Amino acid sequence: MHRVLEFFMQLSARACLAIVALGGTAMLVFGIVYLQNFLGLVPCPMCIVQRYALIGVIVLSALGAVGGSSVLTMLISWLVLVSAGFGAFVAARQTWLQWYPPEAVSCGRDFYGMVENFPMQRLIPMIFKGSGDCTKVDWTFLGGSIANWSFVAFSTIVLLMLAMRLRDGWLKSA
Repeated sequence: MHRVLEFFMQLSARACLAIVALGGTAMLVFGIVYLQNFLGLVPCPMCIVQRYALIGVIVLSALGAVGGSSVLTMLISWLVLVSAGFGAFVAARQTWLQWYPPEAVSCGRDFYGMVENFPMQRLIPMIFKGSGDCTKVDWTFLGGSIANWSFVAFSTIVLLMLAMRLRDGWLKSA
């Protein structure tokens, strides 16, 4: 772990942001292509919010990686930290709900209930809001749910951005 941190600390801010953008893209593709389309897992509303946070991380990191002034790169690294922090918060909340599920799930309706009860013009927007059960654990890897791993990924990005800002100066550009 120490060598990984050393490696990242030797990279420029733009290189770190490029790695974050590539890693985030890989995570998004894994979620959409493998988990959703291959395994058939339907994302819940909190999963959708985490995807938006991840898209924010990817877009901001890519913008910071491609260039611009060093002041812009510093500002973008802070925005990446905020977006990843928000994603970590939502993932932590979902993890809490999975560990301590409420008696009544309040994330929304399930997909089949929506199809049976709503006309098509109301159904299409609802589908993009997710399936409804944020407490359900459909898939695990090494004992962790998708929300657990999402929390780890977002927290890692937050720590990387903090380490980068600490290395380069909190408000100084790299």
